Amino acid sequence: MFDPREKIALFIDGANLYATSRALGFDIDYRKLLSSFRDRGYLLRAYYYTALVEDQEYSSIRPLIDWLDYNGYKVVTKPAKEFTDAAGRRKIKGNMDIELTIDALEIVDVVDHYVIFSGDGDFRTLVEALQRKGRKVSVVSTIQSQPPMIADDLRRQADNFIDLMSLRDSVGRATSERPAKRVDPEEEPFDDL
Repeated sequence: MFDPREKIALFIDGANLYATSRALGFDIDYRKLLSSFRDRGYLLRAYYYTALVEDQEYSSIRPLIDWLDYNGYKVVTKPAKEFTDAAGRRKIKGNMDIELTIDALEIVDVVDHYVIFSGDGDFRTLVEALQRKGRKVSVVSTIQSQPPMIADDLRRQADNFIDLMSLRDSVGRATSERPAKRVDPEEEPFDDL
């Protein structure tokens, strides 16, 4: 699946990967993730995309973003949009699809193999465009959760589908290893997966 001579770029849809790993019962160890893909080829870039809630006194994702930024990841953020749904619940929406797509297309001349960590079916068109440019595309998500976290058309379009569960030993850590964090009971996770 991977050729050690390939130039690899990772594109991580942060909210989607978080939801997928939680559905499988483990957390991602981002240091191990980088190391795992460096072993598979020449890791050119690792991008991490997430939306941030701007007006929060404390954001549980901020320490992760800072760590990623200092440890080999190109972090791409934008302010999340907050709204109240019809039932009166506070919702947060943070879609990073356009940013990820543009960054992927901008480096098409230097990347041999794209690895997209997302199950979002909106990325099927991006995968198809990269393939037309002669690039190999692997998609990382899961079909082992109920419901599956990957859109069927995205899985079928990719050159390779990698179930995140198969990477558990090389990129994961048990949720019991996670430090305790403060949770705002009114805040709901991103609904745009």
